Amino acid sequence: MSYVGPDFDPPQPRRPGRGPMTVTLAALVTGSLVGWLVWQAVDDPGGSSGAAASSSISPTSPSSGTAASSGARTPSASGTGDAQHRSPSPSGSATRSGPSTAGGPGASGPLKGKVVVVDPGHNPGNFQHSAEINRKVNIGTNSKECDTTGTSTNAGYIEARFTLDVARRLRTLLQQEGATVKFTQDGDRSWGPCVDERARIGNDAHADAVVSIHADGSAAGNRGFHVILPASVHSGSADTRPIVTRSRDLGERIAGNFVRATGSAPSNYIGGGTGLDVRSDLGGLNLSTVPKVFIECGNMRDSKDAALLTSGAWREKAARGISEGIVGFLRG
Repeated sequence: MSYVGPDFDPPQPRRPGRGPMTVTLAALVTGSLVGWLVWQAVDDPGGSSGAAASSSISPTSPSSGTAASSGARTPSASGTGDAQHRSPSPSGSATRSGPSTAGGPGASGPLKGKVVVVDPGHNPGNFQHSAEINRKVNIGTNSKECDTTGTSTNAGYIEARFTLDVARRLRTLLQQEGATVKFTQDGDRSWGPCVDERARIGNDAHADAVVSIHADGSAAGNRGFHVILPASVHSGSADTRPIVTRSRDLGERIAGNFVRATGSAPSNYIGGGTGLDVRSDLGGLNLSTVPKVFIECGNMRDSKDAALLTSGAWREKAARGISEGIVGFLRG
């Protein structure tokens, strides 16, 4: 979720020993070392080659607790905005939750009756709509930009394309489990939606789980994925207290399954090896009233991570890891 946008203040790097998160995922840390050893780069930007072998780590089990943390990244973000403005739909596009194709009346599977909202981070069209995405919107605690363009690999593969591809793969997998899947956008609008609207889509859908998909844009040498959890925020129009515990459960399950499915290690620069980060500055989390997490699938600015992110075979594994985490969360 490294984002190219104005006035973004990158969080400070986590200091060792900060918060109890390393205890809750001790098993994940051990397993992630195995995943790291088998993590291999692929060089198929077209997406036809295989990716890293899966590690033997088992999905993490739910745990409680919170930790204040932040991650260092280049211009970032899902979001931000002031309480006085709601993000309107772009001209010619009605406010909507995107395609809601899942199942239908005859659908069956373990997730029948469950609603999952998938939020593909950013929008490929944001580059052409700087005035719109730079407008300030409410993020509950203060105001930040409506959205940003997102980052890209050094070769020019943009985050917004990556997030749509993984999201569509994820939708297919969740539908096969019987879930109803809704998108915040599916490449069907010229820009946005703004971060406040992204949160509102999940809330209005009464989603059982929401996952926002991203890729980071940190410095070369910074590798791995991390899942962003909502901090306990009670300020302004933001109150995440009812969703903190459930969101952590969702995030931990996704992290554990992501390691297993992709072979990727947790971030070596955010989260202290846990693959988890807790933040209070993202509108998409602050304004959510349903369980929600973000996942940064890797660092687009690192050549080894970029080789994975540009592989279709690896993106399929990423989608499967996220899906299996969601399924585990919803089945309990």
